Amino acid sequence: MRRVLKIASIVLIVVVVASGALFFVARAVFSHIVVADPGPTGRRVHTEGVFANYFPAKSRRPGIVLLGGSEGGIGSVTNEAAKLLQAQGYSVLTPSYFGAPGQHKTLELIPLETFDRAIAWLRAQPEVDANRIGIAGVSKGAEAALLVATRHPELRAVFAGVPSSVVWPGIHFPSLKTPSSWTLGGRPLPYVPYGPFRFGMVLGKLDSAYRDGLKHVAAHPDAAIPIEEIKAPVLLVCGKADRLWPSCPMSRQLEARAKAHGGPSVTLLAYNGAGHLCVGPPQRKPDPFFATYLLGGTAKANEAARADGWPKILAFIRAAVG
Repeated sequence: MRRVLKIASIVLIVVVVASGALFFVARAVFSHIVVADPGPTGRRVHTEGVFANYFPAKSRRPGIVLLGGSEGGIGSVTNEAAKLLQAQGYSVLTPSYFGAPGQHKTLELIPLETFDRAIAWLRAQPEVDANRIGIAGVSKGAEAALLVATRHPELRAVFAGVPSSVVWPGIHFPSLKTPSSWTLGGRPLPYVPYGPFRFGMVLGKLDSAYRDGLKHVAAHPDAAIPIEEIKAPVLLVCGKADRLWPSCPMSRQLEARAKAHGGPSVTLLAYNGAGHLCVGPPQRKPDPFFATYLLGGTAKANEAARADGWPKILAFIRAAVG
């Protein structure tokens, strides 16, 4: 009896420690919500259901809606990318879609109408050519950007960095049982459930919840992002060593679906040895070990992917929207 109680105690301790470690890992990856300051070249927008930073061009030029990921939509990384795009001559809007005043506190059941309002606001600005609008997103922002693009045929370019091919549940750790990430017309979008908890998730392999979920994607056909409904050319970028979610397998699913269903032109850049941080402008300093450990890849591979990919992203946007 004592041996049984001892084993039970050990199991309980392991479960408690594992749960605590998973929560710690999740908090490290999905950090507290940050609303970055727009700085001197931008301004804060809080009107007509839009909460965003806006970086206008100096004359009538194309516009870009830039969506951040699970950090809240207007994190510092997204802010800096928006400024670089502004320097290229674009008017850039970076809308928050959760965590800001009047919005959901967590990334779950986010209305896609949030992005509809952002596009409408950007098109209405005097320095924006309303006929030349693109949308770009990274991670959960890429999932959103692809979904939004299926409903906006007027968009001229779609960029999705480390994207998803399906709708996933929301993010509300430490729970893995959350409703859909997105709603439309007040109804949650169908989604692919996460896979079961695995101890490897404690060690930084959060992608197992997504990989296990993808094994059952055939049972949730309505959760697939209908990329064939997008009218604009699409650029996908992924890291083959992504440890947050399997961005390259999902990118290939998107590419195959577009081809099979007569969808848009899709260009895929897949980088060897790179992880979830492979997208964006070259960084001023290498990724810290903790970030690469949790998100995959190496600092060298991530920086090589950024150095190669960023000029190609700019060239794609320039060719698509002018």
